[in-house]
Amino acid sequence: MIWPDAIEAFDTLPLAERLFVRARAFSAPLEALAHRVTGRDVLDVGCGHGVLVAMLAHRSPERRVTGIDPDPRKIEWARRSVGRWPNVTLELASIEQVPVSAFDSICIADVLYLLPPDAWRSFFTAAHEALRPGGRLLLKEAEDDGSWRASKALWQERLMVSLLRRTHSSGAIAVPRREVMLEALLAAGFVLDDVVPLAQGFTTPHVLFVAHKSMRPGAI
Repeated sequence: MIWPDAIEAFDTLPLAERLFVRARAFSAPLEALAHRVTGRDVLDVGCGHGVLVAMLAHRSPERRVTGIDPDPRKIEWARRSVGRWPNVTLELASIEQVPVSAFDSICIADVLYLLPPDAWRSFFTAAHEALRPGGRLLLKEAEDDGSWRASKALWQERLMVSLLRRTHSSGAIAVPRREVMLEALLAAGFVLDDVVPLAQGFTTPHVLFVAHKSMRPGAI
């Protein structure tokens, strides 16, 4: 595992933030996502404190990692920790604000469930445009598989958003079905490479979609 060394970047943060970062690292299969990232220029959408950014930047110092998030609090914590690394850039921004054809890989981990479904189209279209031809998209979400894990994930996120206010929502808190997420990806023009169930060993029904942008302009 690479995350114990990468997580040391957050040791200067206050205790509450350090605990939050470690909980994030333990509760989600970010390793599986990080190992599938390709290319030099990588974007982490909804980077939060920067846990995945740290994994990506620490693993490959020659890689340029950009993290974006709409929550100014989390971007500030990220800048005070992993943001000090020379190959990391952190911005208070949304996916719609990033340059076109700028990245080789885009990572999206636990973001879609916070967006209203009517915002998915523009979200994925912007991600598609931000990738270079042949670029890779890695989408990790909790899926509604009808299990107790899905119910637990939903109530956990409602707690984080509404009561603890640790997570910023853009108008929705939901655990979407796998086929709904897949349909949205394909509608945006992505070519699906793999769907990887990652629930084993976790109390959340994680699933990872691996897709790419066609090398042919306008191809779906």
